[in-house]
Amino acid sequence: MSEHVSQTNRVLSYPKGGKPAIITNEWQVWHGDETELSNLNPKQKVLVPFSWWLMHGQAQVKDSTSELAKRIQEKTIGVWFAADDDILKHLDVIEAGKSIWPLVGADFPVFRDGRSFSTAALLRERFHWTGEIRAIGDVLIDQLILGARSGFDSFALRADQNTDVALKQFDLFSVRTQNSWRDCRSQLSNQLTEAV
Repeated sequence: MSEHVSQTNRVLSYPKGGKPAIITNEWQVWHGDETELSNLNPKQKVLVPFSWWLMHGQAQVKDSTSELAKRIQEKTIGVWFAADDDILKHLDVIEAGKSIWPLVGADFPVFRDGRSFSTAALLRERFHWTGEIRAIGDVLIDQLILGARSGFDSFALRADQNTDVALKQFDLFSVRTQNSWRDCRSQLSNQLTEAV
């Protein structure tokens, strides 16, 4: 596989209000360097870098004859945000993206870089993004609970992660001490009443 295109064949899907499940990944992540987008399989669903979208994608959307415009109509193009993308500067672009991107990703370049948690939270809370947000990159089991609370509803786990263990992560805690995009803080008195 090209180093410019990456794809994990399994994704942990955890929709809001739903149950976590392992599903087949239909999306590949394109890094936008050297390899031309047009050289990729036109039927393949592709996440393109948001920085590339800003430079090239917006203009092609308006050209109904462009390959990208065709892909957008077929809902096979989404974008992914790098950890250092300042999405607050691009409210209009992201607002327009709500109607054309079926999926957005947020990248974890390394496990210890947590900036993409903020990206997901901003998309949910300030941009009112209701579509799927996928964690991509160096995604480990340890990130799942915080990611789910931040706004992610799918996770392209690193290839060496155990999916059986991953599916059990969301059952580790029965009490929530903070509100989040996914759910509200547990009412401890109710929990204690139910336990009696």
